[in-house]
Amino acid sequence: QVQLVESGGGLVQPGGSLRLSCQASGSIARIYDMGWHRQAPGKQRELVAAINAIDDTNISNSVKGHVTISRDNAKNTLYLQMNSLKPEDTAVYYCKVRIWRSGSSVLDDYWGQGTQVTVSS
Repeated sequence: QVQLVESGGGLVQPGGSLRLSCQASGSIARIYDMGWHRQAPGKQRELVAAINAIDDTNISNSVKGHVTISRDNAKNTLYLQMNSLKPEDTAVYYCKVRIWRSGSSVLDDYWGQGTQVTVSS
């Protein structure tokens, strides 16, 4: 099995920064695409940023310029650095990871449990 553990969310004032982490563990042969999604109350879940196995990134226009996505393959960990946070960034943030499990012949997508980010004064 595979587990994703997220951390780094919290309450921050407008203009502040947070760094989210998502660590994958378990029977992992290889990790491919990784990404962060968010869901605000009453809204659909949306892609924030994604990074593939060769570090190509895709950043949503809604956060472009104030987030950076990165990964540490040695630690099976995905990061999202968020700066200049705004109240509209308030949401539950989920990581999503595409993994080739050991002994499997297919790729599977896994979601983290979500971490709350609240931007408020």
